[in-house]
Amino acid sequence: MNFFSLIHVELKKIRRSKILLILLVPVIMMWIPSIINSDGIFDVRGIPITPEKNFFIQGFMGMVWFMIPASLVICTVLLTQTERSHGGILKMLSLPVNTAKLCLAKFTVLVLLSFAQMIMTICAYYVSAAVVSQIQDYNFILNPLFICGNALAIYAAAIPMAAVFWMIATLVQAPVFSVGIGLASIVPSVLIINTKIWFIYPMSYPFYLLMIQYGKAAEGMYDTRIDWLPWLPAAAFIMITALAVSCIRFGASERR
Repeated sequence: MNFFSLIHVELKKIRRSKILLILLVPVIMMWIPSIINSDGIFDVRGIPITPEKNFFIQGFMGMVWFMIPASLVICTVLLTQTERSHGGILKMLSLPVNTAKLCLAKFTVLVLLSFAQMIMTICAYYVSAAVVSQIQDYNFILNPLFICGNALAIYAAAIPMAAVFWMIATLVQAPVFSVGIGLASIVPSVLIINTKIWFIYPMSYPFYLLMIQYGKAAEGMYDTRIDWLPWLPAAAFIMITALAVSCIRFGASERR
């Protein structure tokens, strides 16, 4: 069975699950307050930022800090526990399938789910922006290339974080502890992003990119340079290491 066949099988497994609904709920939760509190978008408190850019930043801030990481945590646990609860992992391991390839196929499904949530986020932004534009009689809708480009960059930056969460879910058998560790790791990202070693903490990557955009939108308020070095090498190393550990340990307890 080749790699793409494994991905197809994994996608069929979640077809009837409620994972997509779980991904949609936080997206809706993040944009409803932006609609309800749309009057406050014009109150920029002296920061040189336009209302439409402020609407974009405020709407995405909750997503990048908590909802995207939390969604990845929940999805990783659901993907692993679905197999364990129905004995699916034992059936797959009994087949002549490379466990590392199976592990990477499941991680690919996790990334695809994250991509699906990105599409939901973009759609939710435009629906919310259209509604608020009607309420406030002001055009809050930004260029699709700007929105899609930023959303894609934010979700791409979350891939190393997804690899770390996948490793945790692979290593920690108890779902409660796996979820607890994952959610607890999200909280320090706001503090770590202001340190010189932020690049070693993947949970801060999406928030870092949003703050770069904030700096560009509010000229003179924040640094707008992206420190590609040492960020990219560190991100690549963390992701590869996390996936390597996941591949080695995947199904280890079931193989005993």
